[in-house]
Amino acid sequence: MPGRTARFSSDLRLLVEKECMIIELQPLYKSRRLHVYQQGKLIEKNDPVVIETQLHLIVNDEPAAELVCSPQAFAELAVGYLLSENLLKDYPDLCSWRLDAQQQAIHLYTKHSWLGQAQHTRQINSYAGRGLGLQTETTGIAAVTSAKDLFTPAQIFAMIDALENSGGTFHLTGGTHNAGLGYQGQLLVNFEDIGRHNAVDKVFGHAFLQQIPLNDKCLVLSGRIASEILLKAARRNIALVVSRSAATGLAIDLAEALGITLVGFTRGDRFNIYCHRERIQM
Repeated sequence: MPGRTARFSSDLRLLVEKECMIIELQPLYKSRRLHVYQQGKLIEKNDPVVIETQLHLIVNDEPAAELVCSPQAFAELAVGYLLSENLLKDYPDLCSWRLDAQQQAIHLYTKHSWLGQAQHTRQINSYAGRGLGLQTETTGIAAVTSAKDLFTPAQIFAMIDALENSGGTFHLTGGTHNAGLGYQGQLLVNFEDIGRHNAVDKVFGHAFLQQIPLNDKCLVLSGRIASEILLKAARRNIALVVSRSAATGLAIDLAEALGITLVGFTRGDRFNIYCHRERIQM
């Protein structure tokens, strides 16, 4: 598959959507021969196993990071990563991008210099976040402000159910995390990845490329809400983060300070509201 370039002009969305369709042809798992031990017997069978790959991220012709990820939605992941690193802020900051599928590399050209340049390229493990310890820095992140009563319990349950039903690779392999962008009880988009940080970056990268306003949207998660995930949401002005799993104490503290409604353990007919319950219409 040849490398392709997206340049930001009046037909940007068509270019991005075409690229995304090409990338999505790649599978997230493959069948492997293995043995299953069960009830004293050893059975040989084929079983789906998630694919783990590496994406070379090159910014302004300089190596920036090696992202360990699932082999889909590379453009969304790369853009989401730069948003998380605070290199990209506004739409005009991204000038163009080019996918080199043969080299498993993506080249991005930004308006500003790569602020994260270092003596060597950073390798980002899918399971270890950014590898920089606890993420507690809130300098420059404005508190999220939005109207009250934005979401109803029925919408929250519907979005969690939709995320659960969309996790096809997880149901087959048990090896992925899922994140989605929710609006009025529906999922606008969702991504599965071996890394929960990657899945969130892909969601925000997609929203950035498609210019989707986020002030009335929410982030829907399959896994726990940790501090670094909460900060990603805050940087994108997300008013609600909702998950099937728990929130960490630090994530709750940050959500309280940054004005984000935090909902966890959304299962069956119940959920926990950790802070800022004024956005949940009762």
